[in-house]
Amino acid sequence: MTTSRLEAFSDGVLAIIITIMVLELRVPEGHDLADLVHTTGVGLLTYLLTFVYVGIYWNNHHHMFHLVERVGGGVLWANLALLFCLSLFPFTTAWVDDSRFARTPVVLYGVNLLAAAVAYYVLQQVIIRRQGAGSPLRRAIGADIKGKASPALLVIGILSALTIDRRGQVGVGIALACFVVVAIMWVVPDRRIDRVVREHETAA
Repeated sequence: MTTSRLEAFSDGVLAIIITIMVLELRVPEGHDLADLVHTTGVGLLTYLLTFVYVGIYWNNHHHMFHLVERVGGGVLWANLALLFCLSLFPFTTAWVDDSRFARTPVVLYGVNLLAAAVAYYVLQQVIIRRQGAGSPLRRAIGADIKGKASPALLVIGILSALTIDRRGQVGVGIALACFVVVAIMWVVPDRRIDRVVREHETAA
């Protein structure tokens, strides 16, 4: 089958995820900026971070499927596994927000981010295997330094929250810093797939 239904379904799920997250934000009881910061400040920060992650996955997913003409059952199930991991973002984000960055919710949030990264990698590999030796996606990914560094940073963040200063917030701070660094890494535009997409379209 073609990719149009898969892409439309994925776009819809991601749109719902973002909608659910923004609905979790609490409206301030007062009318001053201090009320906003006190009531919604943490929620806005966690929402922004998770929104960036959802945007990164949407962007990369969109570009990746520019290099895919047809999909089979393996790709469909791998894509569903990715969407499942992403669909947990509102839950883990809300827990981090409600707990004010407590250790266990931050660890679970990191595990959620790591699971999504692994699911995306699996989806890539399933597509590459289906495309065969001349896979344009494999050529576009190349060494995939960011793809390899991201899970490592997420694991470092999770382990830091679990093992460093367990009664304080140092480990949690390191974990959050790792999560933010990964997001920043992927916000910077990656031209590899864009270049291969243009070459692919020119050849077609």
